[in-house]
Amino acid sequence: MRTGQSHLFIPGPTNVPEAVRQAMNVPMQDMRAPDFGDLTLDLFKGLKRVLRTEKGHAMIFPGSGTGAWEAAITNTLNPGDKVLMARYGHFSTLWVEMATRLGLDVEVIDIAWGAGVPVKDISRRLGRDTKDEIKAVFVTHNETATGVTSSIQEVRNALDENFHDALLFVDGVSSIGSLDFRMDEWEVDLIVAGSQKGLMLPAGLGILGISEKALEASKTSTMRRAYFEFSDMLNMNAGGYFPYTPPTQLLHGLKKSLERLEEEGMDQVIARHYRLAEGIRRGVAAWDMELVAEHHTLYSDTVSAIRVPTNVDARDVIRIAYEEFSTSFGSGLGPLGGRVFRIGHIGDLNEAMCLTALSVAEMALSRAGAQMKFGSGVAAAQAWFSEEMRSSSHLKLAAE
Repeated sequence: MRTGQSHLFIPGPTNVPEAVRQAMNVPMQDMRAPDFGDLTLDLFKGLKRVLRTEKGHAMIFPGSGTGAWEAAITNTLNPGDKVLMARYGHFSTLWVEMATRLGLDVEVIDIAWGAGVPVKDISRRLGRDTKDEIKAVFVTHNETATGVTSSIQEVRNALDENFHDALLFVDGVSSIGSLDFRMDEWEVDLIVAGSQKGLMLPAGLGILGISEKALEASKTSTMRRAYFEFSDMLNMNAGGYFPYTPPTQLLHGLKKSLERLEEEGMDQVIARHYRLAEGIRRGVAAWDMELVAEHHTLYSDTVSAIRVPTNVDARDVIRIAYEEFSTSFGSGLGPLGGRVFRIGHIGDLNEAMCLTALSVAEMALSRAGAQMKFGSGVAAAQAWFSEEMRSSSHLKLAAE
């Protein structure tokens, strides 16, 4: 029998705040009622603020981030369209597989797992596309499998410098609501997210940000679709309704999650994720272990993928943490299986929770065969958090 509280340090689904759970504890209601829009219309406005768009549209599909991927593709492209995609982790790989299954002509740039989006390669390929055959460029903002965050601004610059009109698709499933994202400024045409990560909800909502350019493309797209039809959704959303039964409890939870993000302020949310992630990274460095991300400029502030010593199987670390310490860490995916474990630091999280993650990881690593100096990672994170707290206090006093 397990006692005490379990700890969830995977990069999604993430911890659901108690206030959000309570907000979802409501009776079933009529989704065709005259006042249903009182709940839903503000959700679209709140999502637009999180995506930092005034020009674009926010859309909510019952489903997941994967469903939102499919909606983005099938509404804006045509069978046989050439698209340019980079493959540098598990989730960028899955997006390539989906695009291929849906009948697109996929041109893939393969790079090492741990690298970021290959901007120079993308730019060179766009420069050679003098007939504008490439209809879309796909980018994974935050590759959850490797703990790598790529620059969307640089991809937009590559498109602009080559005077290329391709649509810009971005997978933001593990970045939206946690990392800096600017849909309008970066001229993103389709941004895909899910409810179960930075938005601090259970899985079940596929979220899209859609530019006017993408909506125009949807009017001439000939890919087959039914459930994910943009026009059906937009027509019903205008009055606060959906073309089919929405998960009403999740919508109540989303309302509370958006309120929490706005109360904290997105700039502060982004800063908090950096502060907590840096504490984890300093802990890993104190263990003399390395991250999968190749360079500090690529470090993700929502998940750290940690390489274990060669004599250790990361699957044992994960199993021991779960079975003996009631703590969940993320596994290594694809070719990283057994070589990597991941600490998710995304969503509803604070310093004490990160210190718990590091403490459990030290014990699990030791039990799995790693040579550990107990407390080294925790102490390094504590020193960072204390330094940051002192700096914040001084800044606050100076402002007053």
